[in-house]
Amino acid sequence: MYQTFNTLALKPAFVTLCLLALAACATVANQSTKLDQAQYAWSGAIRWGDFEGAMNLIDPEERKKVEITPLQLERYKQVQISSYRDVGTSTDMDAGKSVRDIEIGVINRHTMAERTVRYREVWRWDADAKAWWLTSPLPDLWDGQ
Repeated sequence: MYQTFNTLALKPAFVTLCLLALAACATVANQSTKLDQAQYAWSGAIRWGDFEGAMNLIDPEERKKVEITPLQLERYKQVQISSYRDVGTSTDMDAGKSVRDIEIGVINRHTMAERTVRYREVWRWDADAKAWWLTSPLPDLWDGQ
């Protein structure tokens, strides 16, 4: 009788623990999927020259600090992105942070000269908005020139 009571008492606790573990896995999986979607949207926007659209993926607080001017947009129109390659990624879902090193192929539309630029994306998870935001600015395709 004593063993039966212990077994019956533990079953609800075990089921609850399993459900909590599954919920945690689902949250991390959902967070991972959203990161993949955000990074795909960002790389697509950069690859196709939609720098204004890419700005929508930058953290709203960071976006306020780095308003893009019409002159800067014109500079971005002078280049064509020929490649966008992930050369290293580090993600910590528990901390809500992901860092991705990118190699961007850039062609000057006027000279047709191609060069490579390195860029680091830093992403943060916003638990309230349930979205990943880029905390890095648009890539500097001119290396400060």
